[in-house]
Amino acid sequence: MAHPFTYPNPVNEGSARVVALGVTVMALCAVVLGLPALLIPLTYGFVARVAMGPRLSPLSWLAGRVGPRITSWRHQVPGPPKRFSQGIGAALTLTATILWLVVGWSVARWVLLPLIAAAGLEGLAGYCVGCAIFGYLMRWGVVPPTVCAECADLSARWATRA
Repeated sequence: MAHPFTYPNPVNEGSARVVALGVTVMALCAVVLGLPALLIPLTYGFVARVAMGPRLSPLSWLAGRVGPRITSWRHQVPGPPKRFSQGIGAALTLTATILWLVVGWSVARWVLLPLIAAAGLEGLAGYCVGCAIFGYLMRWGVVPPTVCAECADLSARWATRA
């Protein structure tokens, strides 16, 4: 049995994109409709996904049933960059939640704008901003190649897609 604090590797691209679309919709609703309480499930979802992968995230549970059925999104991608991306989302939503509770919604909602942009890009276009940042951190030597061997050598992944 896998350790409870593991993150799946590889990750189904379809599931990741469905989660991103769900995050985009929830964050947009929070900002546009003025529903700061949506920060609670958003923050919980990110923290749960970082800590234990999709097991405790209702959005991931739904995405796990829908995502794999989208045939054009069926390929597998490395898990470590996706976990890093979830960590960025956790940091943004935790920051927004703290700002909402301490300063107010008028300040907190602005923190959700980069989250909406990044999640929207992943969900709609398949471009993961957090994964791109993870790649740069690997190239700069901040993240060691042992964290994600496939990420360190992208030639194998591009050869399978060609």
